Amino acid sequence: MDLSHFDFDLPPERIAQHPAARREASRLLVIPAQGDVEHRLFPHVVDLLRPGDVLVRNDTRVLPARLIGRRDTGGRAELLLLGPVAGERVRWLAMAKPGRAMIPGRRLNFGSLTASVEGKDDDGTVTVVFDAEPGEFEKLLAEVGRMPLPPYIRRADDESEQVLAADRERYQTIYAVRAGAAAAPTAGLHFTDAIFAAVRERGIDIVDLTLHVGAGTFLPIRTDNIDEHRMHTEWYDLSEQAAARINRAKQAGGRIIAVGTTSSRVLESQTGDDGVVMPGRGETDLFIKPGYRWRAVDALITNFHLPKSTLIVLVCALAGVDRLLAAYREAIARGYRFFSYGDACWIERA
Repeated sequence: MDLSHFDFDLPPERIAQHPAARREASRLLVIPAQGDVEHRLFPHVVDLLRPGDVLVRNDTRVLPARLIGRRDTGGRAELLLLGPVAGERVRWLAMAKPGRAMIPGRRLNFGSLTASVEGKDDDGTVTVVFDAEPGEFEKLLAEVGRMPLPPYIRRADDESEQVLAADRERYQTIYAVRAGAAAAPTAGLHFTDAIFAAVRERGIDIVDLTLHVGAGTFLPIRTDNIDEHRMHTEWYDLSEQAAARINRAKQAGGRIIAVGTTSSRVLESQTGDDGVVMPGRGETDLFIKPGYRWRAVDALITNFHLPKSTLIVLVCALAGVDRLLAAYREAIARGYRFFSYGDACWIERA
């Protein structure tokens, strides 16, 4: 299928630059399996859940993975760390700016953390080796790193500490516990303790899994034919207890509601043709496209996604391309806020 099928026009003012005043103070576009779309507020997500459903969320924690510093030539250097690379030294895969200047051997200085460019891939990513021991790397990263906001959220290099502090809090779910992500699973940013309490009161189980968001989720599709796109792998973990609880809910007639595309990719990676969810950990490069046969997910809570991205391809596979894009056009006309700090969607499997 041609990538152009997943494009849409979005006015720049519809891209949310800051989070809502409160986590739950966002809108919710409801795309049911049949019938017209509905416009609600996010706390009403509780009303869409049924007793016996299971809500599956991604408990990954975002690292301060954006580094801003200088090259050995004196020019500016910026890295977005995507994930560690196996080896004895501290190696990371990263997106780099300016890409043309990131040649092998280039030295980079980020204050108390220094590094060198080891290699460069055809997709523009680089492998960087840090001058730090594994035990001290996370401490140094916490000192100099920023939250890895996507490039459509504009922050100056000398942004105010008040704004940066707000990003450190709000670009993280309240249930994030397992550090390792290079981006937030943004569907979860809307949830509060009060909403989770209301979910549990309705007899809905809440189950956690982990996928460390990295290059597989947000690297752009660079081929006109989406079947030629190569997904990077991302590490995940679905425990035996989590799988058992999900299967128990399914067997009792409950639905699996995935919080975020990352949760849905883990579930689909670990579900057999018989519909049984298996525990496991490893790496997934699953690319869900129209025509995919869903085996686990019945509905998805997610944010609005970038045109021509792997994520909009995934939600089109769930709702149908024409139906999903028509709903997006209606949301734009009604003033919804888009992308990571924007509003949310509830999408039922068509």
